[in-house]
Amino acid sequence: MNSQLPSSSASRYKLGIDIGGTFTDLVLLDEAGGQVTFAKTLTTYPDPTEGILNGVQEILQKTNLPAHTIGTIVHGTTLVTNAVIERKGAKTAVITTAGFEDVLEIGREFRYDIYDIFLEMPRPLAPRNLRFGVPERLDKAGQVLTPLQESAIAEVAERMVRAGVQSVAVCFLHAFANPVHEQAVAHYIDKHYPHLYYSLSSDIMPEIREYERTSATVMNAYVQPLTDHYLRNLEARLQALGLHSVIHIMVSNGRLTTVEGARKAPVQLLESGPAGGAMAGVFFGKLTHTPNLLAFDMGGTTAKACLIHQFAPEITHHFEAARVRRFKRGSGLPVRIPVIDLIEIGAGGGSIARVNELGLLTVGPDSSSSQPGPACYGRGGQWPTVTDADLVLGYLDARYFLGGAMPLHVDLAREAIRQHIAEPLGVSVEQAAMGIHRVVNENMANAARVHILEHGLDPRKFHMMGFGGAGPVHAFQVARLLRLSRLIVPVGAGVTSALGFLVAPVAAEHIQSYVSVLERMDWGKVNAMLGALEQKGLDFLRHAGVSPDTATITRMVDMRYLGQGHEVTVAFPLGQLSASHVPHIERAFQQVYEQRYGRNIADIPLETVTWRVTVSAPTPTSHIAQAVPRISTDGALKGRRIAWFPECAQPMDIPVYDRYALAPGDAIVGPAIVEEAESTTVVGPDSRLEVDSFKNLVIYL
Repeated sequence: MNSQLPSSSASRYKLGIDIGGTFTDLVLLDEAGGQVTFAKTLTTYPDPTEGILNGVQEILQKTNLPAHTIGTIVHGTTLVTNAVIERKGAKTAVITTAGFEDVLEIGREFRYDIYDIFLEMPRPLAPRNLRFGVPERLDKAGQVLTPLQESAIAEVAERMVRAGVQSVAVCFLHAFANPVHEQAVAHYIDKHYPHLYYSLSSDIMPEIREYERTSATVMNAYVQPLTDHYLRNLEARLQALGLHSVIHIMVSNGRLTTVEGARKAPVQLLESGPAGGAMAGVFFGKLTHTPNLLAFDMGGTTAKACLIHQFAPEITHHFEAARVRRFKRGSGLPVRIPVIDLIEIGAGGGSIARVNELGLLTVGPDSSSSQPGPACYGRGGQWPTVTDADLVLGYLDARYFLGGAMPLHVDLAREAIRQHIAEPLGVSVEQAAMGIHRVVNENMANAARVHILEHGLDPRKFHMMGFGGAGPVHAFQVARLLRLSRLIVPVGAGVTSALGFLVAPVAAEHIQSYVSVLERMDWGKVNAMLGALEQKGLDFLRHAGVSPDTATITRMVDMRYLGQGHEVTVAFPLGQLSASHVPHIERAFQQVYEQRYGRNIADIPLETVTWRVTVSAPTPTSHIAQAVPRISTDGALKGRRIAWFPECAQPMDIPVYDRYALAPGDAIVGPAIVEEAESTTVVGPDSRLEVDSFKNLVIYL
């Protein structure tokens, strides 16, 4: 291919980059023809940019494209989550209303385990000696009761600088109703200490609940310098390779933001990577006419699930980061940002298996990561992992892991399982490996079942989409345990989250709290507020290079019965609102509330709390056709392999197929294994696999 292409071709190529705990996935999409090219490299520590550059160079070599032809890069990363969990953010101070310096410790006075006398609560990201109160006060309507004096700001700012603070969170009482005092602090910092980063709660989370608003703003300030440095470094390194692309960043609600938006509000990136998998679930759900999907994403470190209901992911505004206890709600730092409602349901391929003090087999939550990795990687890992078990059970080909780029060592996997699992339990290596496999599958199926039921939905009405590097290996057994009838393994299953980035729209959500009983609503105030929020969103799209004329606007509001402490989110109609809309709004609330709780409450007034406006660019549409060389020239059957299945007491000699040689309409009766470079699909007994017109694997259980 020529090194120079016509300029018109520059915008047709989009590159998705997903950094996971173990692997970095890349997908190049040619929007003109829908062809996709994949790359998968080990995530590099401590600088994940190295892994990205390795993957980019691999993609360019595979396609023989010059770097400048890639017009757009869409990126998702675990950088923010890892920084919070590992406490590797900036030295952060808090400026708040005098008397509210201890909000982060007081929290909700909630014990997530009432029987644990040694209960450990999450440690605030800003220590007590760096939380400063200043005299100022607003009432709940935003009226100034005690003016903020510049001398008070100057005194606190000087103390912070002397303490070596890098970033500041400004969280004043009732600032969501009037940001004037927070903006005064920002102006002072800009003028006198321009090197300091700062986050205003009125920008990050302008809604009620002091604890959650302060927690989110502090977290944003904590990761802001790190994120800013990372994104600047990434831009510079990519440009050095010749990629002068527009860069978009995936945020936690499955939408894209600009680099500038990510720098300003990096807390929005907490669930950046997993959100890509959910958006891929939406894309493949529409492609296969499957409105209700359980998107099951199992990578090298964790496994997560997301409900796609009526072609849309479930969105929540209740999220916790850095939990003290991984699966205990209330043990983490709360962040009320829009997040796709993902549940962490189990371990990943690199999760370590052990026999605990009670003599029981456990898997995870700790992971071998990419360094040293599972024992079978031959990089020094000594503990058995899920990947080691899958290799011993015959699901993986030691010579074809990552398409043969990374050979595995069966002997090292067997030795790790023998030493740490088989001998302590008095079983064979194969039985120990099957135990690891079954424990992981049972844990994931149980967690997914509870997650679906908590949403008031019937698991039997969902199909599953399995993806991620380890997802197709385990998806069949998880689907069987859930009694689902159909499993879809999409094209490029091993890098699906990165593919999901490329089919997500650029969008912005803006929020504002206005607490009022529906019957006494000031509709003039509501319309003015919604108009301002919509204009913010349109301005954001314009700045991102998207025409506002193509935008889609949606309105949602958090509502509750008067006197309740929690809300449900209800869709609101567009246009000018008035009292005539009240019956429609009441019906919408009752429908959502009944689905969630199975009932409604009569004769209790309804109350609005927080209003949400999302302004979105059009969703990208594309047909996917993988651009890969044909590996098998003698048909799809590559050979046969001995594999173990939970349903069978003895190992089975089963066929192994080359996914790239399978054509639409092909059918396979299980058990079987289907291999591709980035993942392996295991098809259990008593099932049938069909290849659909888009080359997705559809397995009927």
